[in-house]
Amino acid sequence: MKTLYFIGGTMGIGKTTISQALKRSLNRSVFLDGDWCWDMHPFTVTLETKRLVQLNIVTLLNNFLQSPAFDYVIFCWVMHQQEIIDNLLKQIDTSNCRLINLSLVSNAENLRERLQKDIDTGLRQNDILERSIARLPFYENLDSHKIDVSGKSIEQIVSEILELSTCG
Repeated sequence: MKTLYFIGGTMGIGKTTISQALKRSLNRSVFLDGDWCWDMHPFTVTLETKRLVQLNIVTLLNNFLQSPAFDYVIFCWVMHQQEIIDNLLKQIDTSNCRLINLSLVSNAENLRERLQKDIDTGLRQNDILERSIARLPFYENLDSHKIDVSGKSIEQIVSEILELSTCG
């Protein structure tokens, strides 16, 4: 049976970094970052682009799940609303896989420190700080396992995820 990891979290919380590390720790794994399906210039959020992005995500995830090459499929995206998660899962064939739905969370101070490093190195713009921190409370209400990343190393977080994978 395959395992599908859904890893959500606000911008800058470490979804991509954690997902890449998880991928390296699991043989026969593949990783899709939902942001790759949004990579357009100018960045435009419309009903049409939202539908297109979700269709691309669903298509890729279904292809990965159907492929005999992979035992583990890792997907990360902001996913701050239950409706986003539910809409994707309705369209993904999860009949032969175990879903592990995670939300990475942290305290606002830790998130601010992470984002400030990205701003200082030119990876992000200043406006990301308040937008990302404002989304933190949304994750408390999701039907997902919460992993607090505050003050933890990448290895510690991946270890927590792998522990969840072996439970139940």
